[in-house]
Amino acid sequence: MGDWAVQPGSGIRFEWGLAGAGRLAAEATCLVVVDVLSFSTAVSVAVETGIRVLPFWLPASPATTAERASEKAAAVYARQSGARLAVARHAVTPDSPWSISPAHLRRARFVARLVLPSPSGAAIAAAAPPGVRVVAACLRNITAVGNWLTAHGYGTPEHPVDVIAAGERWPDGSLRPALEDLLGAGALISELHHQGAGGLSAEAAAAKAAYEGTADLTRAIAASASGRELAATGFVEDVAIATEEDTCTLVPVRDSDGAFAPG
Repeated sequence: MGDWAVQPGSGIRFEWGLAGAGRLAAEATCLVVVDVLSFSTAVSVAVETGIRVLPFWLPASPATTAERASEKAAAVYARQSGARLAVARHAVTPDSPWSISPAHLRRARFVARLVLPSPSGAAIAAAAPPGVRVVAACLRNITAVGNWLTAHGYGTPEHPVDVIAAGERWPDGSLRPALEDLLGAGALISELHHQGAGGLSAEAAAAKAAYEGTADLTRAIAASASGRELAATGFVEDVAIATEEDTCTLVPVRDSDGAFAPG
């Protein structure tokens, strides 16, 4: 009997989080990370400015010894990669102006290489097997990503595309499905479907329906738990940037060096 969890026979598949991505990766040819607030949006902004972005997994709440060790490992990885390390949103300084905040990245001075840690989108991208194409998608580049995927022959049962909604984390570290990532994934699936890719798994069709049934995407994302949290902590501009639909024509693709660069 087949492994039905990998949604076999579909050209467009949909799953949640690091575990879902890992389950689909065994049969994946291309994996698309959707982390609207904010990893994939931050990647799109950085790549637009010419920055090569290296993803790195970092726990959501650095409280344990192992989690603090991950922060140190990120710093070591950045030094070894000849890159600067993005810090937490509230930790930016004139010397370290880069964070996962798209607004910060727009204002920060140029750096050729940037390690961008996060517990969700970056973790998924960093963990994907070397032989799998990894693309960062957000609402800013949906059409560009859809065009790139279909132009490269992805979105068929023989060469499926796995769309992964990154989600967020609950305080205990478990996955919190996030509305903004469901809608972002659904937007890409809808675009791929309109371009003739398919067929859709039942999971992908449900994500597509969620997006197409949302009358006001900007309002929905601003009112989501993630959007309200960012606004309440002073980062409402990040939410605004994340909902700049189809303003970016670049497609960030992970290269052999492990960095996202224009595809």
